Amino acid sequence: MKLTIGFSPCPNDTFIFDALIHHKIDTEGLEFEVFYDDVETLNQKAFRGELDVTKLSYHAFAYAAEKYILLDSGSALGFGVGPMLIFKPPFEGTVNVNSELDQSGDVSRLADVVAGSKIGIPGKYTTANFLLSLAFPDATNKTEIVFSEIENSVINGTIDFGLIIHENRFTYQDRGLAKLIDLGDYWEKRTGCAIPLGGIVANRNLPADIQHKVNRVLKRSVEFAFANPKSGLEYIRSHAQEMSEEVMYKHIDLYVNEYSLDLGTEGKKAVKLLFDTALEKEIIPAISADLFLNP
Repeated sequence: MKLTIGFSPCPNDTFIFDALIHHKIDTEGLEFEVFYDDVETLNQKAFRGELDVTKLSYHAFAYAAEKYILLDSGSALGFGVGPMLIFKPPFEGTVNVNSELDQSGDVSRLADVVAGSKIGIPGKYTTANFLLSLAFPDATNKTEIVFSEIENSVINGTIDFGLIIHENRFTYQDRGLAKLIDLGDYWEKRTGCAIPLGGIVANRNLPADIQHKVNRVLKRSVEFAFANPKSGLEYIRSHAQEMSEEVMYKHIDLYVNEYSLDLGTEGKKAVKLLFDTALEKEIIPAISADLFLNP
């Protein structure tokens, strides 16, 4: 059986899917037609129900839960993995505020600076934008930019702040940019939970046995990647946009962890908390469908 599958060309995704799409593991008769897209394009495809299996932002999942169900494997959750709001020094109003958050995660001292600025975001439905909206509800002057171009936009001065994700957290300082706030740190101090960034979902139109088969195969692929971390090196590098091997594996180490093998109780708790918080703040609509794959 052949299924369509979508994920990003970022190292964490190519790392976990390498064994699956290149048949380095038993895929139980499944074949996959791959579509490589940036996260917001994948989110939009999910809203339309275009793919059988896809990566998407957890924020976007709230708008696609009627069409897709979350798999146990393949997710990107963790501590110290959140999006960052960056700027090009010097910037008026940022003096003495570029510091670590206190234990309460208080961001009030930054609110006026952020609210009055033009911010580049990697997509309206990204989890990064959800966190930005949660921390700074008055920050409404936003421009959607492909995530890989946000640094350039900050450097060129077309935006005041850039909301960066993925490997850009390893590169922004080398380009003379500075961090205003780590929004993942903000979430962790606020909740004590890992931040759910992206998940892998299966189309609800697929029979339940196929959904479970995809889940098993995906977990097997992640297990293979952990056991053979350099097996997919050339494949990962071919999609890594001139990234060095060191940065590629820093990226992988940050976003691929035990939650990628299985969400487990703690992972599901973090996902549910994200959705409950977003619903409380009226950032997402109410969801009637079950989120998680049934045992």
